[in-house]
Amino acid sequence: MTRALQAGRKEALSGETRSAVIFLHGYGANGADLLGLADPLAEHLPDTLFLSPDAPELCAGAPMGRQWFPIPWIDGSSEEESREGLERASDDLNAFLDGVMVDEDLLPEQVMVLGFSQGTMMALHVVPRREDEVAGIIAFSGRLLQPESLADEVQCKPPVLLIHGDQDDVVPPQSLPEAAQALQDAGWKEVFAHVMKGTAHGIAPDGLSVALAFMRERLGLG
Repeated sequence: MTRALQAGRKEALSGETRSAVIFLHGYGANGADLLGLADPLAEHLPDTLFLSPDAPELCAGAPMGRQWFPIPWIDGSSEEESREGLERASDDLNAFLDGVMVDEDLLPEQVMVLGFSQGTMMALHVVPRREDEVAGIIAFSGRLLQPESLADEVQCKPPVLLIHGDQDDVVPPQSLPEAAQALQDAGWKEVFAHVMKGTAHGIAPDGLSVALAFMRERLGLG
């Protein structure tokens, strides 16, 4: 049984939804944490609906926030609990994405997924294992989980934009080239990367600008 994800939303500025961007927040945050990104993006994506779901679980490591799955070195959970949490959250996210496409009458190629930190881990784990290819994945400051199983389990290979700060002390910057290599090894043709200079664990203006250009191109607006 999947858990219904509650999502904040910002409607398309034009009043007509032709595409959607789904934000997946990081560990210990919630959907509202990333929904603010919709404000600077919306004027360049006027026909885009922005949705930012809350992760399904309360966060043991940050009592006011939420988590997609437990992280052993932060909350003391076991590796098995973390894996089980990832798989359960994957089912929840898949159901959410399916619901968005039905409820908003959108095709997969009209949907973009943007993750940050643990949200990036979810995006890179879940979206390639779906049957239908979305417009793209924007992966901020995260890493690719279980790279060894990707080639065997991948169902689609949407374009991926990896973005990471070179001063990140939460998720090592080396996670970017590691993810890029694993994706290419699994057969990806379109993997792009941007390093945010002087940026810690966050989203800098230059990274958001690169992400916007990627969105506009992949959603047919560039």
